[in-house]
Amino acid sequence: MRGRSALSGYRMMWLYVMFDLPVGTKAERKAATKFRNHLLDLGFEMAQFSVYLKFAESKDAAETSIQKVKEALPNRGKVHIVTITDKQYGNARILTGTKSERRPKNPDQLALF
Repeated sequence: MRGRSALSGYRMMWLYVMFDLPVGTKAERKAATKFRNHLLDLGFEMAQFSVYLKFAESKDAAETSIQKVKEALPNRGKVHIVTITDKQYGNARILTGTKSERRPKNPDQLALF
C-alpha cells in the first residue's frame, strides 16, 4: 500500500444523516419514529434530534450504510446524507452553551462482523 495504513484517516469515513420529516399526523409521527429507530438499529448515534452519525471503516462500508438508509426512507420529508473523512471529523468542535469540547476519541478497536 505504499506506506499508507489500511485504516488511514483519509479512508475511514463518518456519515451524517440529517433529516426533516413531517410529524403533523399520527401516521407521520409513527413513520418518523420508525426511521429514527432504524438509524439506531443500523449503528448510528444521535448527535441532535434530527442529526445522526456513524463511523464507517471504509468508503465501501459507508456506501452500504447509505443504501440501507435509502431503503428505510419515509414517503415524505427530506433526508441529507453527508460523508466526511476521519481526518476531517478530527477537526470537529462540539459547542455546548459557552463551553467548547473536542469530539469523542475514536474507538481503539475496530469491530468487524
